[in-house]
Amino acid sequence: MSNKNEITGRIIVLNDTQQFPSGFQKREFVIEELDGKYPQKLKFEAMKEGCDKLDAFRVGQSVTVSYNLRGNEYNGKHYVSLQGWRIEGNGSGGKPQARAADQNGAAPPKAAPAPSEDEESDDIPF
Repeated sequence: MSNKNEITGRIIVLNDTQQFPSGFQKREFVIEELDGKYPQKLKFEAMKEGCDKLDAFRVGQSVTVSYNLRGNEYNGKHYVSLQGWRIEGNGSGGKPQARAADQNGAAPPKAAPAPSEDEESDDIPF
């Protein structure tokens, strides 16, 4: 599996922060990836401090999102989510970088360097 979980696209939905009785908070946003013939609309979640950092961005803005793929099981059903931990504005606007801690409050993992063109990749292309 690739270590590079990053996507570039345009923000098309930026929801309000959801507060839960436990004190947990999350904020969902949707990115439309314009690469390729069939654009993809992907929903991401920001947790805790990352919710407020999304205030620096607006619908229609081009961004690059770094994220972790998360999965869990609840009552026999399996769920998958994309948890954004960094969002950067693209273009001449120079919006600030927003970096969120993961849901456990730990700093996000550092990305591994991208392989050079000379290195062979073990990734499966699907």
